[in-house]
Amino acid sequence: MSGLLSSSIARKFAMALSALFLIFFLLMHVSINLLSIFSEDAFNVASHFMGTNPLIQFLMQPILIIGVVFHFVMGFILELKNRKAVGVHKYVKNNGAANSTWMSRNMIYSGLAILLFIVIHFLDFWIPELKYKYVEVLPEEPTRYYHEMVEKFHNPIKVGVYVVAFVFLALHLLHGFMSAFQSMGLNNKYTKTFERCAKAYSIVIPGLFIFIAIFHYFNQ
Repeated sequence: MSGLLSSSIARKFAMALSALFLIFFLLMHVSINLLSIFSEDAFNVASHFMGTNPLIQFLMQPILIIGVVFHFVMGFILELKNRKAVGVHKYVKNNGAANSTWMSRNMIYSGLAILLFIVIHFLDFWIPELKYKYVEVLPEEPTRYYHEMVEKFHNPIKVGVYVVAFVFLALHLLHGFMSAFQSMGLNNKYTKTFERCAKAYSIVIPGLFIFIAIFHYFNQ
């Protein structure tokens, strides 16, 4: 495995696979969160299912965590490799703006901002959930999820952090989504269609997360 990932192509392919996995997770996550806008009961049912289903809890959740860690570690490795390569190709370095977009040149910074947000998000939701179920071992309450989520959006500073984080996510996705497909060899007559879909996803999904946070802040 380590030999396989020593190849530049293999590293980019593995990075692309982890990115597509996380892209799918974001779509599922925002779909559930959107339920909180329309129906408190529907959100509670969906959240209770996600929070108690053994397949999700003990298989999908560990895979998700491993996927997040792998994606960021691989991203930092690729960034370090690229920076070393730039030292050999000084012309590219001196003309970075002409050879790449701002988003592609700053993926490491948007990635760090997203990583910081994920840590905050885990402290807000995942850690309290683990404490509730496995430390305090409190009785299961299927109707608690909506109020627990809305409570997090009472603080305007926290809402602001969420908004900024999802702006960075949009910037990250605008380059990363299409880059993931290209790393997997996508280059055919459907490429333009994929580009349009990737741009729409990169704007709409973070935009929906922002809308949800702002909605609950103003509808306390």
